[in-house]
Amino acid sequence: MRALFTLTLFLSSCLLFLIQPMVAKMILPTFGGAPAVWSASLVFFQGALLLGYGYAHLSTSKLGPRRQWLLHLPLMLVALVALPLSTQTDFFGSVQRMATEPGRNPALLVILALGALVGLPFFVVSAGAPILQRWFASTSDPAAKDPYFLYSASNLGSMLALLAYPFLLEPRLSLTDQSRFWTAGYIALLVAMALCAFALVRAKKAETTETEEVEEEAPPTTWKQRGLWILLAAVPSSLLLGVTTYVTSNVAPIPLLWVVPLALYLLTFIFAFANRQIVTAKHLGRLLPLLVAPLAIVIVLESSSPLWPLATLHLVVFFVAAWMCHARLHATRPAPARLTEFYFWMSLGGVIGGAFNALLAPLLFNTLAEYPLALVLACILRPPILSRQPKEGSNPSLYQRLSSVWNRRSLDLGFAVATGLVAAVTVIIARNGIPALQVYPMGSGPLRTFLTLGLPAILCFLAIDRPLRFGLALGALFLVSNALHTSSDGKIAATERSFFGVHRVVLRQNDRFHNLVHGNTLHGIQDYKNPDRALTYYHRTGPIGQVFREFSGPKAKDHVALVGLGVGSLAAYGEEGRSMTFFEIDPTVLKVASDPRLFTFLSRSKARPEVVLGDARLTLARQPDGRFGIIVLDAFSSDAIPIHLLTKEAIQMYTKKLTPDGILAFHISNRYLDLEPVLAAAAKDFGMIALGQVDGPTSEEEDEGKTQSNWVLMARNRADFGKLVGRATQWSELEPTGIRVWTDDFSNVLSAFKQSGD
Repeated sequence: MRALFTLTLFLSSCLLFLIQPMVAKMILPTFGGAPAVWSASLVFFQGALLLGYGYAHLSTSKLGPRRQWLLHLPLMLVALVALPLSTQTDFFGSVQRMATEPGRNPALLVILALGALVGLPFFVVSAGAPILQRWFASTSDPAAKDPYFLYSASNLGSMLALLAYPFLLEPRLSLTDQSRFWTAGYIALLVAMALCAFALVRAKKAETTETEEVEEEAPPTTWKQRGLWILLAAVPSSLLLGVTTYVTSNVAPIPLLWVVPLALYLLTFIFAFANRQIVTAKHLGRLLPLLVAPLAIVIVLESSSPLWPLATLHLVVFFVAAWMCHARLHATRPAPARLTEFYFWMSLGGVIGGAFNALLAPLLFNTLAEYPLALVLACILRPPILSRQPKEGSNPSLYQRLSSVWNRRSLDLGFAVATGLVAAVTVIIARNGIPALQVYPMGSGPLRTFLTLGLPAILCFLAIDRPLRFGLALGALFLVSNALHTSSDGKIAATERSFFGVHRVVLRQNDRFHNLVHGNTLHGIQDYKNPDRALTYYHRTGPIGQVFREFSGPKAKDHVALVGLGVGSLAAYGEEGRSMTFFEIDPTVLKVASDPRLFTFLSRSKARPEVVLGDARLTLARQPDGRFGIIVLDAFSSDAIPIHLLTKEAIQMYTKKLTPDGILAFHISNRYLDLEPVLAAAAKDFGMIALGQVDGPTSEEEDEGKTQSNWVLMARNRADFGKLVGRATQWSELEPTGIRVWTDDFSNVLSAFKQSGD
């Protein structure tokens, strides 16, 4: 019986984690990657999970665990009507048509589409974990008195499914085949649930079962307990999104890296809810500040190299903090009679933590402040290390000596005031720029370093035995560094936060060079001594500069489309009487590029620059067919072009918008992915010719701001390239390598990984 319930719970969790990336990939071509789309998707999945846990709690409470199957199994049968999952339904088709209408807010449409596509199956499967554990608690199995070990099996299934999707399913199966595979798994789950229900009914117990007696004796849950459960679940959930965003933007923007922190998150549940505790929450709490202290310095300095040691440090701290919180959850678990309620409040905490990062943080902060904030809260949630009174014959600690004079609340208040004063005084001194103290907003004086890093670090270690005070000191360290831009190697002219991350404009060399930076990725430079010269990947001697030089003057294209705005560098190639239309998904990027105090490429362009906001896959599709002589694909996400802009269906749409002699230009510079074979396969499929060029700067060009870039061109005929083809050119024709063409139904990111990163 124990094996049956364990395997069923394992299968249920596998299905739950397989369906989410599959469905997200299904709706991407229809709705694009706009912020409202992913926010709505997050709200849907977390809301559906919370509803599933709420249903599990209410149904078992009202019907009892031994009768709840009479409701759940028929509900699972009804959900079969929605399978296999497909976007080829009348309702989804009507939602698709509404999504393509200009001015539509996609959020509600996304929720409707997801509800129609996967709502009932996802809801039913999400309820499986608490229901199965509650059923098992009502059996005669010796382990039924403490069924929480089954949650380890649940999270093991989730983790394996998480790893299986990008590494096993996605590279081998189309979305259609994935849907059929998931349907087969769902049917297997239905059969397994029926067997579990049969085992539950056959379990021989007295008329008043032991479980029912426990239910009568189990004390009611207090709101203090519920609040603690919510907090202990919310902090790791927030940390998960925080560390993922930080590492993939500020340290290592590697595709699929998000899998690692999510797998570690699930692993902490496996360890925390196992029958035998490997490490207790108390021991993890002792380890955490020793790891957080060096990490805080790394975050303050915004260090990004050496890459792998720093990425590992971030992930190790996250793993220990999440494990500690989940171990405390396990330690405070209620009797089995309150099991479903426990999981409901825990799920609510997870929703709150995730929603805070995804929905509120971009509105509240202009930096990734939610990540250090979650670290501070995790440190505050540590179990106390020292008792208030020293043991007989031992030397009292500093805290214990102070405790003999002040009570605990006085110390808490005093420490909060002290850390606040340190932060305030440091900010005031730095902003006033007192020369005698060598403290400047962008300077590096020794006293400034001591004030911004040394004092908060000392306060941290003085308070290491008190979680609240340690957290306050850590918060002061982050507060001061954020206020003073401690780590910046230039003057911060602007900081803007959006759904897509934090964008900073950094001024260097006495404000001559204006740099737009996202994490540790450079997205554009303007030289204010030569404001009309495009730099970085768009240099006049680089691949895209060669294209615009070839098609200039009498040969210039009347209309040019540019997907991705950046700082507007390509507007520098605009000519009188020509139009350039930029398609940009992030309004924050438009705000920065349009501010003449920051960048002037748009305002100084000789062409007529126009910016269209929205996902380019959708907005470009609304343009007239045959309009553009050149379409430049220069959109980036996590150091790579978003996949839905590289599929066969996307390229087919681009060719419709091209003039008969038009050219497609793809910017595919990337540290980790080689996208040339992908585009070569697509070109062959359409009967087009593809040219490629990897261009590196000379030492002189590098000094003036040119960076290495990789571009691919596509055209219907060789003559359409003009003088870009021939012996004297740097362009070479790309030959297909046998790679499978990427479509909306199939893509394989793993096949595009380079053998070694740059």
